[in-house]
Amino acid sequence: MSCVRFFYIGKRKFETALSAFKDASDIEIEWKAFQLSPELKTNPDKNIHEYLAEHKGISVEQARGFNDRITLSAKHFGLIYDFSKAIPANSFNAHRFSHLAKQHGLQDAAEERLFKAYFTDGLNFDDIPTLIELGVEIGLDAAEVKAVLESDAFVEDVREDIYEAYQIGVRGVPFFVFDRKMAVSGAQESEIFLETLHRSFADWRKKNPKSVFEMMDRQVCIPDGECN
Repeated sequence: MSCVRFFYIGKRKFETALSAFKDASDIEIEWKAFQLSPELKTNPDKNIHEYLAEHKGISVEQARGFNDRITLSAKHFGLIYDFSKAIPANSFNAHRFSHLAKQHGLQDAAEERLFKAYFTDGLNFDDIPTLIELGVEIGLDAAEVKAVLESDAFVEDVREDIYEAYQIGVRGVPFFVFDRKMAVSGAQESEIFLETLHRSFADWRKKNPKSVFEMMDRQVCIPDGECN
């Protein structure tokens, strides 16, 4: 659970690198599910300092100090962390929510809203009514979100993501995979992400060259029969 604290920061560092990448429009981003603590039971009555202390075998004061340092680090990236409100919650439903958003081309918006819900707003992302509200905020249909989360939809998709992650050696988050050939583990500096983008894209481009052709503007006829 503690590694999750770096996920939002890692997202911002990657986005900084992507904004400096000249071929950013050719990059497709896909989020995959992974659970650090699949056995975690959602408990709105426990704060994140208490959970971390129990999970790591440290004092609540030590846990609070650790979280305070992460909060300070997040500020450098324009992120507001409020661990006093953060709720220890199982992320499985949130991952299903993300898969639904992906079907509508809203997965990145969903992930951004989930991060803010957890780190800043102190919302319970394992709570279906809360996820419905978040879905509506990003443009999803409330009835569809409710129907999906009250069913088994995307359960197997999430499990498949987690299985795939373990197969390639993922043991923590954030973890970034580039073209299934290169990987960056952790919230590395933006320069590392940018370098990896350049290397992986150059390799991909060699195997997928752009089609280059010359357009000659001459007389043409269009479907309605007119010629010019």
